[in-house]
Amino acid sequence: MATLPFPLDRNRPNRGRARRRTRSSPIADALAHPQASFYLVLVPTVLLLSLGMMMVLSASSVLGSVRFGDAYYFVKRQIFFLAVGGVAAIVLSRMQPRALKILGWALVVAALVLQMLTFTPLGWGEAKGNQNWVQFGTSFFRIQPSELAKLAIIMWGADLLARKQKLLDQPKHLLVPFVPVSALLIGLVVLQHDLGTGMIMGAIVVAILWYVGASWKILASIGAVVGAAVLALVITSGNRMDRILGFLNAGHDTMGVNMQPMRGIFALASGGWWGLGLGGSRQKWGSLAEAHTDYVLAIIGEELGLVGTLVVLSLFLVLGYAGFRIALRSDLPFCRYLAAGVTSWLMIQALVNIMVVLRMVPVLGVTLPLLSYGGSGLMANLAGIGLLLACAKLEPDARRLAERKKRKGGKPVTVVESRRA
Repeated sequence: MATLPFPLDRNRPNRGRARRRTRSSPIADALAHPQASFYLVLVPTVLLLSLGMMMVLSASSVLGSVRFGDAYYFVKRQIFFLAVGGVAAIVLSRMQPRALKILGWALVVAALVLQMLTFTPLGWGEAKGNQNWVQFGTSFFRIQPSELAKLAIIMWGADLLARKQKLLDQPKHLLVPFVPVSALLIGLVVLQHDLGTGMIMGAIVVAILWYVGASWKILASIGAVVGAAVLALVITSGNRMDRILGFLNAGHDTMGVNMQPMRGIFALASGGWWGLGLGGSRQKWGSLAEAHTDYVLAIIGEELGLVGTLVVLSLFLVLGYAGFRIALRSDLPFCRYLAAGVTSWLMIQALVNIMVVLRMVPVLGVTLPLLSYGGSGLMANLAGIGLLLACAKLEPDARRLAERKKRKGGKPVTVVESRRA
């Protein structure tokens, strides 16, 4: 078993404080503040959510008018999901590690149950062949269990692997039961014909194993098994093979499988440097079928241009930096693994979506976190942000600052778990 990799090497000396003493630039001083990580997560999240709400309104107004007679249909639902997800993020950001660990185990059970319900009469799917939703009554009470499963794998895995930290040099303790349970959740998603989401979940599992110190031999073995399974699933599916052929040949079926990818490129290209202006998209008028979900970045590029697209990428980079910074600075193994897992999830999914829109990989049906329309996805993303904020509050310097404030205010000091938690 290799030593812990760079991002989470707990034995690596903390040279950050020494560097902070010698730097005097405003940026260095701001980053040295005990609450810097908290705001590095909060600010880009708020900006991405605000931009996402505007773009969902712009991208979905035509579809809402045609299908439901209400141009604001989708944005109204998105506001509701944002409110619910925001409350969840606030609650999670205030929870202590012990409560988060219990919640992680409960989420694994809930995710398994909901995944199985997709194969019952409660299961619901779209015309694309995916049946990855559970519907309770009206369409407003529709849940995509795979989004909950991503969160469950990260929270439960962080607690499980933190508890077994001293035994992780033994493959049986490293892999069992984390990999089998995760594989079960991923397998249920694949059985729902949602290979794209299954691949994202698999990447999250591999990333977590790397963070806790899995050797390259173990990771390569898992990668080989997963690669063989994905290849078999692609070869045995006519729809997936069409997507591969369309990706390899831009002239193949331009009014079918290649229509969406090419329209996305047209949208980005027509935006130029500064875009056509908010609401000025042409591709949202029926050409780009998933303009408000999978291809919202294409509408951003068309209406806000290259500059707007680069702003979005920059916000994701800041968010990714903040998440890994929290993982690096935390002295609690659970928070280290939790922050690294959530950040990996958001960054991997964002990268895959961006690559699909830029036609660098075949269409996978993956949304852009915090920006795309979707209730289950948005609420799960916000829950993940809440977990990052909770871990940011538990950084050593942030804890000491909070304790000093409580002492000054005469309030009792909450005792957080030790490094062995």
